[in-house]
Amino acid sequence: MNVDHNTGFARSLVDEWARAGVSDACVAPGSRSTPLALALADDPRVRVHVHLDERSASFFALGLAKSTGRPAVVLCTSGTAAANFHPAVLEAHHAHVPLIVCTADRPFELRDTGAGQTVHQAGLYGDAVRWAVDVEAPNDSSDAGVTRAWRAVAARAAATASARPRGPVHLNLAFREPLVPTGSPPLEHEGRRGGAPWVAVHQAPLAPPDELVRDLAARARRAERGLVVAGWGTDAAPGLLDELARALGWPLLADPVSGARLGPNAVSTYEALARAGFLHDKTPDLVLRFGAALTSKLVTEWLDDAVPQVVVDADRAWLDPHRVATEVVPFDGGAIARALVGACQDAEAAGRASRWLDGWLTAEATARAALDALLDTWEEPFEGRVVRDVYAALPDDADLVVASSMPVRDLEAFARPRSGPRVFANRGVNGIDGFVSTVLGIAAGSPARRTVALLGDLCFLHDANGLLGVASRGIDATFVVLDNNGGGIFSFLPQADYGAHFETLFATPQSIDLAALAAVHGVHTIRVEKGRDAVPAVHEAMAAPGVSMVLVPVDRADNVTRHRSAWDAVRAALAGEVA
Repeated sequence: MNVDHNTGFARSLVDEWARAGVSDACVAPGSRSTPLALALADDPRVRVHVHLDERSASFFALGLAKSTGRPAVVLCTSGTAAANFHPAVLEAHHAHVPLIVCTADRPFELRDTGAGQTVHQAGLYGDAVRWAVDVEAPNDSSDAGVTRAWRAVAARAAATASARPRGPVHLNLAFREPLVPTGSPPLEHEGRRGGAPWVAVHQAPLAPPDELVRDLAARARRAERGLVVAGWGTDAAPGLLDELARALGWPLLADPVSGARLGPNAVSTYEALARAGFLHDKTPDLVLRFGAALTSKLVTEWLDDAVPQVVVDADRAWLDPHRVATEVVPFDGGAIARALVGACQDAEAAGRASRWLDGWLTAEATARAALDALLDTWEEPFEGRVVRDVYAALPDDADLVVASSMPVRDLEAFARPRSGPRVFANRGVNGIDGFVSTVLGIAAGSPARRTVALLGDLCFLHDANGLLGVASRGIDATFVVLDNNGGGIFSFLPQADYGAHFETLFATPQSIDLAALAAVHGVHTIRVEKGRDAVPAVHEAMAAPGVSMVLVPVDRADNVTRHRSAWDAVRAALAGEVA
C-alpha cells in the first residue's frame, strides 16, 4: 500500500512539540519545507506566524520564547534561508532562549551536486546550539523503528531547548519530492496515550546544599561593606534580591534589565556616582552577583579582581568578561536568595553594615535629586530623560524592550527604581540585529500586556523588514524611536576623534523619513518636539490598537553635552553634600 512518508513524518514532529507545550511557530515561505509548514498550519494547538524574511522570522521566534518561556519553532527552506537564522541562533545561545530551529534540506543524493538552493546545512550553527541532528528523508524503508525515532527526536528537541542551560536546538530535516500531500495514508507512529510526550524529561533540582548556604551566610554576615549586584540573566525573582539586600543591610546595584531595580536599598545612580568619584573609597569586601555583570563599564571595572565576588549562575555560563569572579555558585538564583534571606536575617549583622548602607543611600538620594532636577529643566528632548520618563510611566503589566547601544545604557544610567514592568533586551550578543522582530514576538507572546520598545533610528532601520505584514498580525506594540540621525553611541567612543571619517564610517547618518517608512507598513507615528511630551505621546500610542511609533528627534552632539552636564550636576551635588 502506498503511504505518504513526508506528511506522516511532519505530523509526528508537530504532535510531539504540541505535547511538550510548544504553542507558536514562525515560518518563512519556501518549497522544500512544505511538509512541515503544512503540518504546523493544520495543527490547531500551534499558532503559525508567517514572515517573508528568515531573519525576521527567527528573531520573532526569539521574542516569543522570551515572552512565554516556552520553546518556539522557526522553520525555513534550504540554502541561504538557513544562514539567515544564524544571528538569532547566536543570540538565543548566549542569552539562553529556547528555540527549535528547523531547516529543510535536500536528501543526500542531491547534496554536493550543484542542486539549487543547496548548501552544507548539517552543523551549520556550530557550537551555538544545545543539540544538532541531521535527519534523513523518510522513504519506503522507514519502518516502525524509524517512525518511533521521529517522535523521540522531536521530544528530545523540545526537552533539550528547555533544559538548563536553555537555548536553541537545530533539526536539519531532509525531504524528497513530492513535497505536498499525496492523498495516501500518512506513515505515522502513534503517540503516547493521554497526550503525553514520547519521552518525558525531568529536570534535576538546582537547590543549593545546606553547607554552601551556611558558608555564604556566614561570610555575608561578617562582611561590613557588601553589595548585591544583579545583571541580565538572573533567575531570581526581582523581589527576592530586594529582600536579600534588606536582610543583609547592603546596597542593591541592579541593572533594570535584571528586573531587580526596586526596593529601599536599590541604588539607581551608580553610573553617575562612578563618574563623580564617589566609588573611589567604596571598595566592598564581598559582592554577591546574580546573573551577568552590570552594563556600566565604569562600575564593572571598579569591581576588579581585588574584590571577592561570588557569581550565582545556575547555567555555568561564565558571565565574567573581566575574569574577576572568585567563585561561581551553579545553583538556582531564586533558591540561593531565599536560603540566604532565611539565614541572614540578623539584626546585629545588618546593624554593622548600616553605616555603609547609609552612605550609599545618602549618595543615591543626592544624585537622584540632582539628575532629576536637571533633566526636568530641559525643554528639548534628551535621550536620558525620555528613557527615564517612559519607563517610570509604564503600567505595571507592561513589557519594556530596550535596544542595545545607547538605550540600554541610558535606562541603566537614568531609570528610577520601580517594580512592575518586565524588561527585555537582547544582551546575549548585545547586537541590534532583529530588534523590531524581537519586540513584535514578545508582544505576540503576551497579548494581554502592552509592549513598549526603546530604540534608536539605526536599530529601527536595521530591522525595518520586521514590520512586513504587521498590520494584519493583531499585535499591539509601541516603538519609541530616538532619532539622532546616526549611531549615537559612537559619539562617546574614541572613534569620535577621527574627524573627517567619523560621520561616514561610524555615525552613518541615513536621513530617512522614519514616519514615512512606518506609514508604508500601516504604522501610525506621533512626533514629539518637547521632552515633557514624550509620556503623553506614549500613553496615546498605547491606548490605540495595533503598532504605533513615537518619534523623538534628538541632536546627537547635544546628547553628548547633556550627558556630561548630568554627570557634572551629580559631582557638584555630592561636593555640596560633603561640604
